[in-house]
Amino acid sequence: MKRTFAMLLGMIAFTTFTLPAQAENLLDWLESAHGPSLIKHEKPKDHAILVTLEPGQQEMYPKVSPDGRYLLVTVSEHRRLYVSRRLTENGDPLNVVSEDIHAADSISWLGKSEVSFLSSRAGGLGLWAKSASGQGVVRRLQRLYGNLTQAQVLPDGSVLAVRLEGKASSGQRGSMAHRDPFVNWDLSGFKSYVVRIDKNGLDHVLSEGTNPAISPDGQWIVFSMAAGRSRHLFMMRVDGSELLQLTDDRSIDVQPAWSADGKWIVFTSNRGDVDIRHPHRGNWDVWAIDREGRNLTRLTLDDARDGAPSVGRDGFVYFHSDRKVSSEERALHQVRGSVSGFHIWKVPFPQAR
Repeated sequence: MKRTFAMLLGMIAFTTFTLPAQAENLLDWLESAHGPSLIKHEKPKDHAILVTLEPGQQEMYPKVSPDGRYLLVTVSEHRRLYVSRRLTENGDPLNVVSEDIHAADSISWLGKSEVSFLSSRAGGLGLWAKSASGQGVVRRLQRLYGNLTQAQVLPDGSVLAVRLEGKASSGQRGSMAHRDPFVNWDLSGFKSYVVRIDKNGLDHVLSEGTNPAISPDGQWIVFSMAAGRSRHLFMMRVDGSELLQLTDDRSIDVQPAWSADGKWIVFTSNRGDVDIRHPHRGNWDVWAIDREGRNLTRLTLDDARDGAPSVGRDGFVYFHSDRKVSSEERALHQVRGSVSGFHIWKVPFPQAR
Protein backbone atom coordinates (compact mmCIF):
# COMPACT_ATOMS: atom_id res chain seq x y z
CA MET A 1 0.00 0.00 0.00
CA LYS A 2 2.79 2.44 0.95
CA ARG A 3 4.65 1.58 -2.23
CA THR A 4 1.52 2.21 -4.35
CA PHE A 5 0.92 5.58 -2.66
CA ALA A 6 4.56 6.57 -3.19
CA MET A 7 4.33 5.66 -6.86
CA LEU A 8 1.19 7.81 -7.19
CA LEU A 9 2.95 10.78 -5.64
CA GLY A 10 5.86 10.30 -7.98
CA MET A 11 3.57 10.23 -10.99
CA ILE A 12 1.86 13.45 -9.83
CA ALA A 13 5.19 15.21 -9.30
CA PHE A 14 6.54 14.06 -12.68
CA THR A 15 3.35 14.99 -14.57
CA THR A 16 3.05 18.38 -12.89
CA PHE A 17 6.69 19.17 -13.63
CA THR A 18 6.72 18.05 -17.26
CA LEU A 19 3.17 19.02 -18.29
CA PRO A 20 2.24 22.26 -16.49
CA ALA A 21 -0.25 23.22 -19.22
CA GLN A 22 -2.31 20.12 -18.41
CA ALA A 23 -2.51 20.68 -14.66
CA GLU A 24 -6.26 21.25 -14.76
CA ASN A 25 -6.77 18.00 -16.67
CA LEU A 26 -4.75 16.18 -14.03
CA LEU A 27 -6.91 17.59 -11.24
CA ASP A 28 -10.03 16.52 -13.13
CA TRP A 29 -8.54 13.03 -13.52
CA LEU A 30 -7.72 12.79 -9.83
CA GLU A 31 -11.23 13.83 -8.85
CA SER A 32 -12.93 11.41 -11.21
CA ALA A 33 -10.63 8.53 -10.25
CA HIS A 34 -10.52 8.97 -6.49
CA GLY A 35 -13.76 10.82 -5.65
CA PRO A 36 -14.63 14.42 -4.89
CA SER A 37 -12.98 14.46 -1.47
CA LEU A 38 -9.47 15.04 -2.87
CA ILE A 39 -10.27 18.19 -4.83
CA LYS A 40 -12.80 20.83 -3.74
CA HIS A 41 -14.15 23.33 -6.25
CA GLU A 42 -15.88 26.56 -5.33
CA LYS A 43 -19.51 26.79 -6.40
CA PRO A 44 -19.84 28.98 -9.53
CA LYS A 45 -21.39 32.39 -9.03
CA ASP A 46 -23.64 34.40 -11.31
CA HIS A 47 -22.32 37.80 -10.12
CA ALA A 48 -25.85 39.19 -9.83
CA ILE A 49 -26.14 42.88 -8.98
CA LEU A 50 -28.64 44.09 -6.38
CA VAL A 51 -30.96 46.75 -7.83
CA THR A 52 -33.67 47.55 -5.25
CA LEU A 53 -33.34 47.64 -1.48
CA GLU A 54 -35.55 49.73 0.79
CA PRO A 55 -35.98 49.31 4.57
CA GLY A 56 -38.97 47.15 5.51
CA GLN A 57 -39.87 46.37 1.90
CA GLN A 58 -39.91 43.36 -0.38
CA GLU A 59 -39.89 43.99 -4.13
CA MET A 60 -41.07 41.42 -6.70
CA TYR A 61 -42.17 40.95 -10.32
CA PRO A 62 -40.06 43.55 -12.16
CA LYS A 63 -41.32 44.77 -15.52
CA VAL A 64 -38.91 46.90 -17.56
CA SER A 65 -40.46 49.82 -19.45
CA PRO A 66 -40.27 49.84 -23.28
CA ASP A 67 -37.59 52.56 -23.19
CA GLY A 68 -35.62 50.66 -20.51
CA ARG A 69 -35.56 53.55 -18.02
CA TYR A 70 -38.04 52.30 -15.42
CA LEU A 71 -39.19 49.22 -13.54
CA LEU A 72 -42.64 48.38 -12.28
CA VAL A 73 -42.28 46.31 -9.10
CA THR A 74 -44.82 44.84 -6.70
CA VAL A 75 -43.98 45.98 -3.17
CA SER A 76 -44.99 44.35 0.10
CA GLU A 77 -44.56 46.64 3.10
CA HIS A 78 -46.15 46.10 6.53
CA ARG A 79 -49.29 44.37 5.19
CA ARG A 80 -49.50 46.93 2.42
CA LEU A 81 -49.35 45.72 -1.19
CA TYR A 82 -48.82 48.17 -4.04
CA VAL A 83 -47.06 48.72 -7.38
CA SER A 84 -44.12 51.12 -7.46
CA ARG A 85 -42.17 52.71 -10.30
CA ARG A 86 -38.39 52.52 -9.88
CA LEU A 87 -35.33 53.62 -11.85
CA THR A 88 -33.48 50.78 -13.56
CA GLU A 89 -30.25 52.70 -13.05
CA ASN A 90 -30.15 52.39 -9.27
CA GLY A 91 -33.53 51.03 -8.12
CA ASP A 92 -34.59 54.28 -6.45
CA PRO A 93 -38.37 54.60 -5.93
CA LEU A 94 -40.15 57.34 -7.91
CA ASN A 95 -43.84 56.95 -7.12
CA VAL A 96 -46.67 54.61 -6.21
CA VAL A 97 -48.50 53.57 -9.36
CA SER A 98 -51.44 51.64 -7.89
CA GLU A 99 -52.63 50.14 -4.61
CA ASP A 100 -55.44 48.19 -6.22
CA ILE A 101 -55.40 44.60 -4.98
CA HIS A 102 -55.79 43.23 -8.54
CA ALA A 103 -52.96 45.37 -9.95
CA ALA A 104 -50.29 43.31 -8.19
CA ASP A 105 -50.57 40.40 -10.62
CA SER A 106 -52.01 42.17 -13.67
CA ILE A 107 -50.12 45.43 -14.13
CA SER A 108 -48.40 45.83 -17.48
CA TRP A 109 -46.78 48.58 -19.53
CA LEU A 110 -49.11 50.22 -22.04
CA GLY A 111 -46.82 52.12 -24.36
CA LYS A 112 -43.90 54.12 -22.97
CA SER A 113 -45.64 56.10 -20.25
CA GLU A 114 -48.87 54.33 -19.28
CA VAL A 115 -49.79 51.11 -17.50
CA SER A 116 -52.84 48.86 -17.63
CA PHE A 117 -54.22 46.78 -14.75
CA LEU A 118 -57.31 44.95 -13.53
CA SER A 119 -59.56 46.69 -11.02
CA SER A 120 -63.04 46.40 -9.51
CA ARG A 121 -63.15 50.11 -8.68
CA ALA A 122 -66.39 50.79 -10.61
CA GLY A 123 -68.43 47.99 -9.07
CA GLY A 124 -67.30 45.33 -11.51
CA LEU A 125 -64.09 43.92 -12.95
CA GLY A 126 -62.49 45.93 -15.73
CA LEU A 127 -59.18 46.70 -17.36
CA TRP A 128 -58.04 50.23 -16.57
CA ALA A 129 -55.20 52.50 -17.69
CA LYS A 130 -53.32 55.38 -16.10
CA SER A 131 -50.03 57.23 -16.28
CA ALA A 132 -47.07 55.35 -14.81
CA SER A 133 -46.29 58.54 -12.88
CA GLY A 134 -49.40 57.88 -10.79
CA GLN A 135 -50.89 61.25 -11.75
CA GLY A 136 -53.82 62.16 -13.95
CA VAL A 137 -57.12 60.47 -14.72
CA VAL A 138 -57.70 56.72 -14.60
CA ARG A 139 -59.75 55.44 -17.52
CA ARG A 140 -61.47 52.13 -18.08
CA LEU A 141 -60.38 50.38 -21.26
CA GLN A 142 -62.88 47.54 -21.13
CA ARG A 143 -65.46 46.02 -18.82
CA LEU A 144 -64.73 42.36 -18.07
CA TYR A 145 -66.56 39.43 -16.51
CA GLY A 146 -65.60 36.35 -14.53
CA ASN A 147 -62.44 35.48 -12.66
CA LEU A 148 -59.46 36.89 -14.56
CA THR A 149 -55.80 37.57 -13.82
CA GLN A 150 -52.56 38.42 -15.68
CA ALA A 151 -54.34 40.69 -18.15
CA GLN A 152 -52.64 42.84 -20.80
CA VAL A 153 -53.60 44.69 -23.97
CA LEU A 154 -52.89 43.26 -27.43
CA PRO A 155 -51.96 45.61 -30.32
CA ASP A 156 -55.48 45.43 -31.79
CA GLY A 157 -57.01 46.57 -28.49
CA SER A 158 -58.30 43.17 -27.41
CA VAL A 159 -57.37 41.80 -23.99
CA LEU A 160 -55.13 38.81 -23.32
CA ALA A 161 -55.71 37.27 -19.91
CA VAL A 162 -55.84 34.10 -17.83
CA ARG A 163 -59.35 32.95 -16.95
CA LEU A 164 -59.71 30.92 -13.76
CA GLU A 165 -62.40 28.30 -13.37
CA GLY A 166 -62.96 26.14 -10.32
CA LYS A 167 -64.48 25.84 -6.88
CA ALA A 168 -62.42 28.48 -5.10
CA SER A 169 -64.34 31.55 -3.96
CA SER A 170 -64.65 34.43 -6.40
CA GLY A 171 -63.13 36.74 -3.79
CA GLN A 172 -59.77 35.11 -4.37
CA ARG A 173 -59.46 36.11 -8.06
CA GLY A 174 -55.91 34.79 -8.04
CA SER A 175 -54.71 37.72 -5.98
CA MET A 176 -51.16 37.48 -4.65
CA ALA A 177 -52.52 38.20 -1.17
CA HIS A 178 -53.93 34.66 -1.04
CA ARG A 179 -50.92 32.52 -1.96
CA ASP A 180 -47.17 32.12 -1.96
CA PRO A 181 -46.18 35.30 -3.84
CA PHE A 182 -43.42 33.45 -5.73
CA VAL A 183 -45.91 31.02 -7.31
CA ASN A 184 -48.16 32.89 -9.77
CA TRP A 185 -48.68 29.97 -12.13
CA ASP A 186 -50.55 27.45 -9.96
CA LEU A 187 -53.70 28.37 -8.03
CA SER A 188 -55.08 25.48 -6.03
CA GLY A 189 -58.74 24.87 -6.83
CA PHE A 190 -58.63 26.64 -10.20
CA LYS A 191 -58.14 25.51 -13.78
CA SER A 192 -56.50 28.22 -15.90
CA TYR A 193 -57.03 29.12 -19.55
CA VAL A 194 -55.28 31.66 -21.76
CA VAL A 195 -58.05 33.72 -23.35
CA ARG A 196 -58.40 36.63 -25.76
CA ILE A 197 -61.33 38.97 -25.14
CA ASP A 198 -62.32 41.17 -28.08
CA LYS A 199 -63.69 44.71 -27.78
CA ASN A 200 -67.26 43.39 -27.81
CA GLY A 201 -66.52 41.22 -24.77
CA LEU A 202 -66.52 37.94 -26.70
CA ASP A 203 -64.24 35.42 -25.01
CA HIS A 204 -61.95 33.19 -27.11
CA VAL A 205 -60.23 30.34 -25.28
CA LEU A 206 -56.80 29.92 -26.88
CA SER A 207 -55.32 27.17 -24.69
CA GLU A 208 -55.01 25.83 -21.20
CA GLY A 209 -52.15 27.56 -19.40
CA THR A 210 -50.95 30.59 -17.53
CA ASN A 211 -48.24 33.31 -17.54
CA PRO A 212 -48.86 34.54 -21.12
CA ALA A 213 -46.39 37.03 -22.60
CA ILE A 214 -46.87 38.93 -25.87
CA SER A 215 -43.98 39.10 -28.35
CA PRO A 216 -42.60 42.56 -29.22
CA ASP A 217 -44.22 42.43 -32.67
CA GLY A 218 -47.58 41.51 -31.11
CA GLN A 219 -47.94 38.36 -33.21
CA TRP A 220 -47.02 35.58 -30.77
CA ILE A 221 -47.78 34.50 -27.23
CA VAL A 222 -45.46 32.39 -25.11
CA PHE A 223 -47.02 30.78 -22.03
CA SER A 224 -46.72 27.89 -19.56
CA MET A 225 -48.93 24.81 -19.62
CA ALA A 226 -49.11 21.87 -17.23
CA ALA A 227 -48.24 18.33 -18.35
CA GLY A 228 -48.66 15.96 -15.41
CA ARG A 229 -46.38 17.18 -12.63
CA SER A 230 -44.30 19.20 -15.09
CA ARG A 231 -44.94 22.50 -16.83
CA HIS A 232 -43.57 23.38 -20.26
CA LEU A 233 -43.30 26.55 -22.32
CA PHE A 234 -45.44 26.78 -25.45
CA MET A 235 -45.76 29.39 -28.16
CA MET A 236 -48.74 30.20 -30.39
CA ARG A 237 -50.10 32.99 -32.55
CA VAL A 238 -52.42 35.50 -30.90
CA ASP A 239 -55.42 33.72 -32.45
CA GLY A 240 -54.38 30.39 -30.89
CA SER A 241 -53.05 28.83 -34.10
CA GLU A 242 -49.62 27.27 -34.79
CA LEU A 243 -49.09 25.87 -31.29
CA LEU A 244 -45.41 25.06 -30.70
CA GLN A 245 -43.69 23.47 -27.69
CA LEU A 246 -40.42 25.16 -26.66
CA THR A 247 -39.29 23.20 -23.57
CA ASP A 248 -39.64 19.55 -22.62
CA ASP A 249 -38.13 18.32 -19.36
CA ARG A 250 -39.23 16.87 -16.04
CA SER A 251 -39.32 20.35 -14.58
CA ILE A 252 -41.52 23.38 -14.08
CA ASP A 253 -40.88 26.09 -16.69
CA VAL A 254 -42.92 29.23 -16.00
CA GLN A 255 -43.00 33.06 -16.06
CA PRO A 256 -41.68 33.61 -19.61
CA ALA A 257 -40.72 37.04 -20.97
CA TRP A 258 -39.42 38.17 -24.38
CA SER A 259 -36.25 40.01 -25.26
CA ALA A 260 -36.77 43.33 -27.05
CA ASP A 261 -35.74 41.86 -30.41
CA GLY A 262 -38.11 38.90 -30.05
CA LYS A 263 -35.32 36.35 -30.51
CA TRP A 264 -34.99 35.14 -26.91
CA ILE A 265 -37.29 34.07 -24.11
CA VAL A 266 -36.23 34.18 -20.47
CA PHE A 267 -38.13 32.15 -17.88
CA THR A 268 -38.17 30.66 -14.38
CA SER A 269 -37.38 26.97 -13.92
CA ASN A 270 -36.41 24.39 -11.31
CA ARG A 271 -34.73 22.19 -13.95
CA GLY A 272 -31.36 22.63 -12.23
CA ASP A 273 -32.60 20.88 -9.07
CA VAL A 274 -35.94 19.16 -9.64
CA ASP A 275 -38.06 17.68 -6.86
CA ILE A 276 -40.80 16.17 -8.98
CA ARG A 277 -42.82 14.95 -5.96
CA HIS A 278 -42.76 18.40 -4.36
CA PRO A 279 -42.79 20.70 -7.41
CA HIS A 280 -42.72 23.98 -5.46
CA ARG A 281 -39.52 23.01 -3.67
CA GLY A 282 -36.02 22.73 -5.09
CA ASN A 283 -33.80 25.38 -6.56
CA TRP A 284 -35.38 28.02 -8.82
CA ASP A 285 -33.27 29.89 -11.35
CA VAL A 286 -33.64 32.12 -14.39
CA TRP A 287 -32.98 30.52 -17.77
CA ALA A 288 -33.02 31.66 -21.40
CA ILE A 289 -33.88 29.88 -24.65
CA ASP A 290 -34.19 31.15 -28.21
CA ARG A 291 -37.57 31.20 -29.94
CA GLU A 292 -36.60 28.09 -31.93
CA GLY A 293 -36.33 26.08 -28.71
CA ARG A 294 -32.52 25.96 -28.87
CA ASN A 295 -29.51 27.39 -26.99
CA LEU A 296 -30.86 26.75 -23.50
CA THR A 297 -28.78 28.85 -21.09
CA ARG A 298 -28.81 29.08 -17.30
CA LEU A 299 -28.50 32.70 -16.15
CA THR A 300 -28.57 32.51 -12.34
CA LEU A 301 -26.67 30.22 -9.98
CA ASP A 302 -27.84 30.54 -6.42
CA ASP A 303 -29.56 28.41 -3.80
CA ALA A 304 -32.26 31.06 -3.41
CA ARG A 305 -35.50 31.39 -5.37
CA ASP A 306 -34.83 33.44 -8.52
CA GLY A 307 -37.76 34.18 -10.81
CA ALA A 308 -40.06 36.47 -12.82
CA PRO A 309 -37.40 37.73 -15.26
CA SER A 310 -37.75 40.82 -17.46
CA VAL A 311 -35.25 41.80 -20.16
CA GLY A 312 -33.98 45.38 -20.25
CA ARG A 313 -32.39 47.32 -23.08
CA ASP A 314 -29.18 47.75 -21.10
CA GLY A 315 -27.93 44.19 -21.58
CA PHE A 316 -29.34 42.90 -18.28
CA VAL A 317 -32.10 40.55 -17.16
CA TYR A 318 -33.98 41.80 -14.09
CA PHE A 319 -35.53 39.29 -11.67
CA HIS A 320 -36.65 38.92 -8.08
CA SER A 321 -34.78 36.76 -5.58
CA ASP A 322 -34.71 36.03 -1.87
CA ARG A 323 -30.95 35.44 -1.95
CA LYS A 324 -28.84 36.80 0.90
CA VAL A 325 -27.97 40.50 0.85
CA SER A 326 -24.39 41.12 1.96
CA SER A 327 -23.26 43.81 4.39
CA GLU A 328 -21.45 45.53 1.51
CA GLU A 329 -24.70 45.70 -0.48
CA ARG A 330 -26.57 47.06 2.53
CA ALA A 331 -23.93 49.74 2.93
CA LEU A 332 -24.06 50.61 -0.77
CA HIS A 333 -27.83 51.14 -0.56
CA GLN A 334 -27.52 52.83 2.84
CA VAL A 335 -29.96 50.43 4.50
CA ARG A 336 -29.65 49.17 8.06
CA GLY A 337 -31.41 46.36 9.85
CA SER A 338 -33.04 43.25 8.40
CA VAL A 339 -33.25 43.01 4.62
CA SER A 340 -34.53 39.45 4.31
CA GLY A 341 -37.04 38.52 1.64
CA PHE A 342 -37.33 39.32 -2.06
CA HIS A 343 -35.58 42.14 -3.88
CA ILE A 344 -34.82 42.93 -7.52
CA TRP A 345 -31.46 41.82 -8.96
CA LYS A 346 -29.96 41.76 -12.44
CA VAL A 347 -27.55 39.56 -14.44
CA PRO A 348 -26.08 39.99 -17.94
CA PHE A 349 -28.27 38.89 -20.82
CA PRO A 350 -26.80 35.94 -22.82
CA GLN A 351 -26.09 37.99 -25.94
CA ALA A 352 -24.09 40.45 -23.83
CA ARG A 353 -21.78 37.74 -22.46
